[in-house]
Amino acid sequence: MMADVSDGNTTGPAPVRLHRALNGIWRPAVAGALAAGVAMAAAELVAGLIRGAPSLITAIGSLVISLQPPGAKDLMIRLFGTNDKVALNVSVVVIALVVAAAAGVLAAHRRWLGVAVFVAFGLLAATAALRDPLASQALAVGNAGVAVAAGLVVLLGLLRLASPASTAGDGPVESSAEGDWVADLRTPEWTRRRFLIASAGTLGGVIVAGGVGRTLLDEQHADAIVSSTKIPAPLLAVPALAADQALTAPGLTPLVVPNADFYKIDTALLVPRVDPATWKLDVTGMVAHPLTFTYDELLAMPLYEQYVTIACVSNLVGDHLVGNALWTGVRLKDVLEAAGVQPGATQIVGRSVDDFSVGFPTAWAMAPEREPMIAVGMNREPLPANHGFPARLIVPGLYGYVSATKWLASIELTTREAVDGYWVPLGWAKDGPILTQSRIDVPTSGATVPPGAVEIGGVAWAPDRGITRVEVRIDDGAWQAARISRPISKATWVQWALAWTATTGPHSLEARATDGTGDVQTDQRSDPAPDGARGHHRISVTVG
Repeated sequence: MMADVSDGNTTGPAPVRLHRALNGIWRPAVAGALAAGVAMAAAELVAGLIRGAPSLITAIGSLVISLQPPGAKDLMIRLFGTNDKVALNVSVVVIALVVAAAAGVLAAHRRWLGVAVFVAFGLLAATAALRDPLASQALAVGNAGVAVAAGLVVLLGLLRLASPASTAGDGPVESSAEGDWVADLRTPEWTRRRFLIASAGTLGGVIVAGGVGRTLLDEQHADAIVSSTKIPAPLLAVPALAADQALTAPGLTPLVVPNADFYKIDTALLVPRVDPATWKLDVTGMVAHPLTFTYDELLAMPLYEQYVTIACVSNLVGDHLVGNALWTGVRLKDVLEAAGVQPGATQIVGRSVDDFSVGFPTAWAMAPEREPMIAVGMNREPLPANHGFPARLIVPGLYGYVSATKWLASIELTTREAVDGYWVPLGWAKDGPILTQSRIDVPTSGATVPPGAVEIGGVAWAPDRGITRVEVRIDDGAWQAARISRPISKATWVQWALAWTATTGPHSLEARATDGTGDVQTDQRSDPAPDGARGHHRISVTVG
């Protein structure tokens, strides 16, 4: 007689049913996930090998960005910082694998259901890829087809191995009077291994093909073209910085941030690869004379240099999405005067090669106290690819989301009512003047410092009003004036430092700045949305 499973015997029908259930789920789920991995790896490899074929992972990620609700950008940057794009790409992959695993389970019972899920994902990927203005439409559809075909071949092949029917003909399986369920438990171990070996081989292929494809894609979007480009010397170079224009305290952010360390925030999941030989810049809209410049024609115009501090509106108080660089380029005013701006053109809209757009007031750009530019160089090098090669807009005093178009393709003169830049419909303010801010760089938050002489230092910025004063408060005491570097201009930040005789124990340090108009940085904190974070940067340190 069969033993009761409740007496501790694990060979009864209940464990067998669980065994069958798990076998009916995990193998098809693995098959589905691996099939999705093959589909994505194949698409990445095609995109890496054939220029103009889009990455489907990136295309879907870009579609997600375009559909994001208000506040999503701020949340992603708060969670992941400048790794937000990596997080998005990983999320796309993980979600695809999970859905494909479910499709594998469905396909184990109804093949057409699993096939339908893969085809639906292929249609979604093709739709997303067709939105990419830099991709070939034929290659976008073709790459999606390759991905679906590769995924289905692997899905159906692995499901055949995962199915109990695949063991038929493998030889007799010993049975017993206890029933067929015992025979099921005695399925030859090598049959399971065959599925595992096939799965492991597939996984290895996914890793290799996907890795090669992504590497080739990164090389397509690297700085190879930039490194072979030269920009002419500016007509009037800025003088070398004087000794009193920079402080040298250890740990202090440099006055001029190197290109490799400069913050990078944009909506491009892959840096656009722009060929300067075919690139052009159109000046259109409400102008008397529409203009078109090639890269060589732009470089042939009188170039000038200026230091400008730019910042991202998503920058949290005390964060590092801000930087100062020496930009080389063409005066935007010269271009607009040549085009002949018509009366009533109250907004300048910059669009990039990937259709990102910004908009800022014409009056801001034409004001005599500031010098917006079409930049072609950064720190006396051609613009790096990830900073906008071959040209970008730099507008002193405005956050990048309303002004700093990278990979610039067109400048349109229009009205403020006619066009909203990319981020405005997502809940960000239409006007984006950079707020007065300061940051403590040293000591770092949570640091332990020795008692005695400690230097507190950081940076402060309010382009294009300039910084006239920085103050530090220790433990809610009196505000103390810090020494500041001699400002390069009103468009740049300053460094500041304060000598502190530190006493043993916990302490709080707080900084605030005063801009060139006399306005003192507010202590009222606010989130970055909709027009920038407010508040003092305050940190805690321990002396001992």
